[in-house]
Amino acid sequence: MINYNGSLVSNSEITLHQNRGFLYGDAVFETIKVLDGKVLFLEDHYFRLMASMRIVRMEIPMNFTLEYFEEQILNLVREMGVSPSFRVRFSVFRKPGGFYLPTTNDVEFIVAVEPLEVAMYSFDSKAYEVELFKDFYVTKQLLSSIKSNNKLVQITGSIFAYENGYENCLLMNDERNVVEALQSNLFMLIGSKLVTPPVSDGCLNGVMRKQILAIALKMEGLEVVEESISPFDLQKADELFLTNVIKGIQPITKYRKKEYKTEFAAGLLKKLNAQVRLG
Repeated sequence: MINYNGSLVSNSEITLHQNRGFLYGDAVFETIKVLDGKVLFLEDHYFRLMASMRIVRMEIPMNFTLEYFEEQILNLVREMGVSPSFRVRFSVFRKPGGFYLPTTNDVEFIVAVEPLEVAMYSFDSKAYEVELFKDFYVTKQLLSSIKSNNKLVQITGSIFAYENGYENCLLMNDERNVVEALQSNLFMLIGSKLVTPPVSDGCLNGVMRKQILAIALKMEGLEVVEESISPFDLQKADELFLTNVIKGIQPITKYRKKEYKTEFAAGLLKKLNAQVRLG
């Protein structure tokens, strides 16, 4: 079951050879977590989707309000059953027509959901080794900060990680600074300083990234900065961890010969869960 343009259907009957999201990657999307019937970080997801649509010159329908966005998600979640938590993908794509130049900027959307095995954010202390992915780079530009269907860097990086026994890869921009992981933002703790790359370096403007920054800024004795991270900086870190809205916080335990602590990330996750419960 999916939500296609506001209707709950088992099949959208979209013709792939005419769909611009399939043909040209002419689509933007949000990956969202629903917990106990509530869309987590609703406003952040909605406003990022609206910003993404504006950046790629899609026409935003007049009825596409925050309330409408939430309703389309929850209507489908309620239809899907009793699981306490769901992963939601809300995809928006231009209507068919044209080649690189579309014949219209009007849009359609699809919402798809799947249940999650773990409802609350949980701390995973298992070994989690990463490596740099050097075959392709993230371009330092505005399009890199949004979630679009153009994910070939992340796909080829995921294959590289799988083939070489890594849990994840870290991506670099064209200035050879580390900007993010394949599906997550990156944070680095050095002493009492927490660092994450700025969006201007080409990383995704992550919703969970925003939550973690807000929580960290309230912690006493912690300096929180957004600045470029070089591969050399990774070797100096006490902790490295990744963030996204589905997993929450994923600590990195090893990069090359360096092994990392996880205590700060574990404490941060507790604060995140407390915020989610209160929200």
